[in-house]
Amino acid sequence: MRHGECADGDQGVERGSLTVAGVVLSSVRRSLAFSLADSYVGVALQLASTLLISRLLTPTEIGIFAVAAVLAALASTFRDFGVAEYLIQEKNLTDDKIRSAFAANIAVSWLMAGALFASSGAVADFYRQAGIADVMRIQAINFVLIPFGAVTMAYFRRQLNYRPIFIAGLLANITSFIVAVGAALAGLSYMSLAWSGLAGVIVSVAVSIVMRPRDFPAWPAFKGMRDVIHFGKHASGIYLLGQVGKNAPEAVIGRALDMAGAAFYSRANGLMEIFNRLFMRSIMQVCLPYFSQAAREQQGTSTVYLRVATLLTGIGWPFMLYVGIVAYSAVRLLYGPQWTESVPLAQILCVAAILELPYLLASEVMMAEGRVDQSSRLQIPLQGLRLLGLLLVFPFGLTGLCYGLVAAALGGAIVSHHFLHRIIGLRFAAMISACLPSVLVTLIAVTPVALAAIAVGQNEENFVVFFAAGSVATPIAWLAALRVLRHPFWLEVCKLFGQARVLLRAGR
Repeated sequence: MRHGECADGDQGVERGSLTVAGVVLSSVRRSLAFSLADSYVGVALQLASTLLISRLLTPTEIGIFAVAAVLAALASTFRDFGVAEYLIQEKNLTDDKIRSAFAANIAVSWLMAGALFASSGAVADFYRQAGIADVMRIQAINFVLIPFGAVTMAYFRRQLNYRPIFIAGLLANITSFIVAVGAALAGLSYMSLAWSGLAGVIVSVAVSIVMRPRDFPAWPAFKGMRDVIHFGKHASGIYLLGQVGKNAPEAVIGRALDMAGAAFYSRANGLMEIFNRLFMRSIMQVCLPYFSQAAREQQGTSTVYLRVATLLTGIGWPFMLYVGIVAYSAVRLLYGPQWTESVPLAQILCVAAILELPYLLASEVMMAEGRVDQSSRLQIPLQGLRLLGLLLVFPFGLTGLCYGLVAAALGGAIVSHHFLHRIIGLRFAAMISACLPSVLVTLIAVTPVALAAIAVGQNEENFVVFFAAGSVATPIAWLAALRVLRHPFWLEVCKLFGQARVLLRAGR
């Protein structure tokens, strides 16, 4: 029987359950490899697109798309309706449950598509930018199409089968890049970004349909939707609050200041998104199935979470601190001289990201434990702190806004730990102990580039050389620190490469 296919045709029989222990860890590593490969290709194409788009479009044009994208992201929280998470964590997944999840996804997604389309004119009037309406209407089409691939992709994630997800992501990213650059060169302005997003969705959905198992339920059904709705209302609350907090800065800046200000913030935050796209999206996609499997098998969820936090900070903290140090060179190289106002914003946002990182997976582990209600409640103080931080310091401008996000990140870490202590018994001393190796690795990794920044600085004449040298020295110092200190991330990399060698030998 092929991986990903049903063990029994009976609709009441659970589809493809995973085995445990070593097999699970092996599947996690293999899945993470595919997911990271997908992310690396996506980031490479995104960076190439950014290099070109930032020079082809003005800050105002990019700001128009950024604001419209924020509103679409808010609507997407309802569009998804927690369907993917429901399918992943469901203990007894049957064909009927898959069909009901598909039906719920279509109903909510199409409702959100209609809302986006209908409200586009009013939103454009509110921001005094007619172009926002055009972008939102294209994004509404995305909402109509996405459900036809979302359920299949969620099923692949549950099975830790990331090969089809990798293929879909690869083809979608290539298509989006070609359309974005081509449309921008053709003079389509901010609409080039809207059309590229639609092209990527079309390709991704088409691939998911082609690659799904032959016996996979292809049609929606409303039977058994009660469980989906019960889970989805909590999950939607979680992601809605998360998206409100995440995207509030662009929305507020776009209205209170101007589109250019929103674009400067968006570009600064875009440097943080490089890490999210390189690692966090891949890790989060794999960790929810991993946490869920640990919960189903009654493994120590706290221990599992601490291990993931160690791995995450071991790669995330060095990256964030490095970006903060080379921010001028990175912005100048990636975006061009007209974007240097983003530099201090990016440096402050790095501090916020460092504070948030150990607890970014708090919601996922609580969902895996079946406590989606607590995961939803966690978002209320988290995003409340973020919005409060914005409101209190916004009169001090873009820089003040970013400092407010730092304060909110610190408060959010405290609140998240409180919830995790209550739900999975996570102790603060254990979290400190888990993250301490990452502190040492981070300090060693950034020492060369930090000393160079102090000695020679960064300016218009040397930013290319400085960035290139830092991009070589920092990874070398980081890898050396991982190996010398025997950081768990190094051990995982060794195991991943060892597994890859075994698979290559077996394929000969």
